[in-house]
Amino acid sequence: MTRDELTQKIANTIGKLKVLELSRILREQQFDLHDLIDITFHPDKPLAFRAAWLLENMFLQDPGVFTQNLEYLIERFSQVTNPGCQRHYAKILMHATEEKEQSPVKQKLNTLNLEPAVEQLFDWMINSKVKIAVKVFAGWALLNLRHRYPWVADELPAQLEFLMRDGTAAIQSAGRKMLQELNS
Repeated sequence: MTRDELTQKIANTIGKLKVLELSRILREQQFDLHDLIDITFHPDKPLAFRAAWLLENMFLQDPGVFTQNLEYLIERFSQVTNPGCQRHYAKILMHATEEKEQSPVKQKLNTLNLEPAVEQLFDWMINSKVKIAVKVFAGWALLNLRHRYPWVADELPAQLEFLMRDGTAAIQSAGRKMLQELNS
């Protein structure tokens, strides 16, 4: 499948089953993830969202396919402004940085400078216009990166407490879990 063909396939609303099917096809055809990452920056926000949804599903199904394009994903991370795409990018980074993960993806991440991504994650947590799911995934990703960047452990509690102060039940619960893990 070409980049243009994929763009046409996701130009209209798609559901979870279609995302799973397209993810499988893209993996089988070894679709260039560089192109899929670029599509997540498409000016048509719903189309970009669907591309980011595909990107996340491909990562969750087979993180190893990202190894060759991980550096590009991290380079583009701080450029994500589409609210729908932010959720998927934050979730990908949350999973990629999990401590128990010793995959080629985690090994590759350990060779990359993630500070710009870390700063972006904090920016998303601070920005009042960013959706709560993005903030939660960003918080977990930051928690996962606290050993690599010790200053994160110093900054994250204050940000979590600020979000929890007037936050929803979801942010209260997630914030308590993150704070508990930070203190353990």
